[in-house]
Amino acid sequence: MFVRVKKIGGYEYLYLVENVREGGRHVQRVIKALGRRDEVEASGLLDGLIASAARHSRRTIVLSSFYRGKLAEIRRRSVGPELVFGHLWRETGCQAVLRRHLGGRRFGFDVERAIYLTVVHRLMVSGSDRHASTWQQMLDIPGAKDLMLHHAYKAMAWLGETIDGEDSSQARHGTDAIEEALYEQRKSLFGAISVAFFDTTSLYFEGDGGATLGQLGHSKDFRPQLNQVVLGIVLDEQDRPIASFLWRRAILPTWPPCCRSWSGCAAASGSSGPVSSLTAA
Repeated sequence: MFVRVKKIGGYEYLYLVENVREGGRHVQRVIKALGRRDEVEASGLLDGLIASAARHSRRTIVLSSFYRGKLAEIRRRSVGPELVFGHLWRETGCQAVLRRHLGGRRFGFDVERAIYLTVVHRLMVSGSDRHASTWQQMLDIPGAKDLMLHHAYKAMAWLGETIDGEDSSQARHGTDAIEEALYEQRKSLFGAISVAFFDTTSLYFEGDGGATLGQLGHSKDFRPQLNQVVLGIVLDEQDRPIASFLWRRAILPTWPPCCRSWSGCAAASGSSGPVSSLTAA
């Protein structure tokens, strides 16, 4: 059975009808004429009829109780990202290296978990750290339950801290030390790399962003009016990342310390930026 609307003159009328089979064909038989639509809606007749019938439907009872707030809220969390990327995070040594570099530092929260959360967020949906702080509520990530937005900001600041290096003329940051430690952990016995793949791309800042970090220049994204930076990455012969770079548009890239010791290594590049000066020593 269902409610049918029929227009007669300038008004709409509601009928409770059912489908029946008569003489070998299906027809609609009117069970009851409910009246003019506007009058029925104003009287609450339909609401009362539906509520009366709902008491005999298990599914409707549950939905009605939920909408009235009589059921406890149920949270659903996804475990898939952690099962996949959590394993890779540990297998590649990222967790161990980060925890080793964080030894002795007291941040008041788990910095390694905050960094891992931002990495998983960028792999799954991408976006800002602000979005990641709300997105994490849908996931089951061990150790990340109590992380807040300011924790992500502090973790990113720690990665960008300037550290002392052998070459005082070139500033080094926490990310450089972490990349070097990851490379040392997984390199072969003799540490030989025969081929390294290097690629770059340009990123642009929306609005007024990038005033200090970026610079105007040719844009592959057809945004020459926006400040840009050049992002580069070095991969080994097994397509595993070794090092990353970030330059202002007009600054020519240079090899990081972990790459300068690759004697006899051939570098293959595919780049949207200036890489003619990049050759392995």
